[in-house]
Amino acid sequence: MRFTLLGSVEAIGGGGICTPPAPKVRQVLALLLVRVNRLVRVEALIEELWREAPPKSAMTTAQTYIYHLRKMIEREGLAERGEQVLQTQSFGYALRVAPEAVDVVEFERLASRGRAELGAGRPEAAAAALGRALELWTGPPLGNVACGPLLSTYALQLEEQRLRVLQLRIEAELQLGRERELVGELRRLVAENPLNEWFNGQLIRVLHDVGRRNEALQTYQRLRVLLSEETGLSPSVELQRIHQGLLEEDRVLP
Repeated sequence: MRFTLLGSVEAIGGGGICTPPAPKVRQVLALLLVRVNRLVRVEALIEELWREAPPKSAMTTAQTYIYHLRKMIEREGLAERGEQVLQTQSFGYALRVAPEAVDVVEFERLASRGRAELGAGRPEAAAAALGRALELWTGPPLGNVACGPLLSTYALQLEEQRLRVLQLRIEAELQLGRERELVGELRRLVAENPLNEWFNGQLIRVLHDVGRRNEALQTYQRLRVLLSEETGLSPSVELQRIHQGLLEEDRVLP
């Protein structure tokens, strides 16, 4: 039995993928998964499903969604005989599964390991662990769920975590001297995140380091114009220092 959140929300059993087809039931499953092995209060379910305007039948309807989830777990063999995976507790419900069965938990474990390896001066091991963490992602988090207020916040947090892990993996690759291999990836990341100064800064650095100074200068100028047009701001002090280093043809950028 496995569950995914880093992409589509899916339940995977011995018979394959068995994601609930009903959108609201899938939304309930997602909320239970993001708080796996912890109590999800009924009030939180109602807030997620209907925001500030729950119907009078909200409590009964939420119980019906839980019932459908339980039937799916039984039908698809997601629990051992006699095992109660979806438990009713005081004031709410809890999904009881092994933590490693949820891809987010495995992502966080590998990310933590990668950070520790990088901090210990072992960039190759760090790059490997962080790369495996990123491979767990198959698309935007909770991609097949119409998120309410609670899940929307959680999805944003997951995206921030992914970006930070991606940055750490790139840092590890740079420490290993893999500038040439990173040029294409950084170009793609800048295209996807044009206002992200960190990605732009790393692209400028690697272009300089592989002898493509003019392209590095063009990257800086594009970012400067875009920041001015979109936000009215100038590049950060760090990026301005990098630009100055390019103009002076420094061999090592700050």
